[in-house]
Amino acid sequence: MHNLSIIIQREFTERVAKKSFIITTLLMPLFMALLMVAPALIMLFSTPSNKVIAVVDESKIVLPVLQKADTEHITFVPVEQTADSAIQDEDYYAVLSIPRDIVSNPNSATLFLHEGGSIETEAMISGLIADAVRDSRMRAYNIENLQEIIDETNVEVQLQTLRIDESGAESATSSGISFGIGMFMAFVLYMFLLMYGQMVMTSIIEEKTNRVLELVVSSVKPVYLMLGKIIGVGLVAVVQIIIWGVLLCLVSAFLLPALIPADVMTQAAMSQAGTLQASADSIDPEMLNAIGLVTSWSFIAKIFGYMLIFLIGGFLFYASIFAAIGSAVDNVQDASQLTSFAVIPIIIGLVIGMTVGTDPNSTLAFWSSIIPFTSPMVMLMRVPFDIPSWQVWLSIGLLYLSFIAMVWVAAKIYRIGIFMYGKKPTIKDLIRWARYK
Repeated sequence: MHNLSIIIQREFTERVAKKSFIITTLLMPLFMALLMVAPALIMLFSTPSNKVIAVVDESKIVLPVLQKADTEHITFVPVEQTADSAIQDEDYYAVLSIPRDIVSNPNSATLFLHEGGSIETEAMISGLIADAVRDSRMRAYNIENLQEIIDETNVEVQLQTLRIDESGAESATSSGISFGIGMFMAFVLYMFLLMYGQMVMTSIIEEKTNRVLELVVSSVKPVYLMLGKIIGVGLVAVVQIIIWGVLLCLVSAFLLPALIPADVMTQAAMSQAGTLQASADSIDPEMLNAIGLVTSWSFIAKIFGYMLIFLIGGFLFYASIFAAIGSAVDNVQDASQLTSFAVIPIIIGLVIGMTVGTDPNSTLAFWSSIIPFTSPMVMLMRVPFDIPSWQVWLSIGLLYLSFIAMVWVAAKIYRIGIFMYGKKPTIKDLIRWARYK
């Protein structure tokens, strides 16, 4: 066991002492934040080109609606010629043909394009045509002040969602925010499992190629050598998660409350407690719920606690597979085919986790959060939805028990594979090595 601690210490200090660890630890949160806001920034700074669309409106009811609409960067120009003639003019971005019977046949409109289309533009035009057709059909009923009646009856509902726990206490909740938090945790775990798992595999391949392992195993049992590498590299990931968690808790406890107005913080606290009385001038409940969560250091600590538990279990489980693969091959190229057995289940878990937002308690979500191959990603997606605690602990228990079984199998492959050179093993070879006593 003394040799095991030496190996763990070497693997840990070798990576933590590098400047790259410090840089990635500090810059990774900024990089991930940039990834989250990148789509919004791209949409904000990407200015679409001005488009002129010629409109041939035989019905005489759609063009007025198009011209009154607030369509930035798009201008609708009426033309008296036929659609076939207007198409010949390449100064137009597109030609919209509206037939005379558009009211009775709303699907008869045609948009002719000179270049690639835009989903947003086509959806906007379809919506405006639908508005024009609906208005025309309403006017056919000859109801006085119909538009005023419609405007008075239109209403937007902001639903406040409260969850009642086992003790009967109420707290605010939001499916959208829960899905976003779960997606963030699952993505971080996905990244760590692949990055640090392959780090274990690459380290073993390099030492095997340099014949270092042959010298080390003379004084250390192969199983201790494998465990030392797995635990040492895993501690690096754990340290990074802890540092990120502490930084976010400090920001949540001190920085954000100082930046957010006091009245907003008060409303957020009332929303979290389920005592907020919605009014016309109150902030969107979703926004208040989000503010209440990000300014609660206890919630941040709880989230990172779950992430840490599943990171350790998931990494130990998958790192054992990567270690077995690394011991069985001589170079990274030979390992590429075998790594699919570790990478594909991780990707499947992330993909299944993306469907959790529609129904976190579905049969697929439950079983995929219990099966160890997919449970780390899927369960982290379900945790923010306040699922029963017994499901979380069952998933954790099975994951750690599976790690013990996986280490036992991987150790058998490892002790044979580190002495094999020159031939890339097949799946049958790995199974045969695992059966050796």
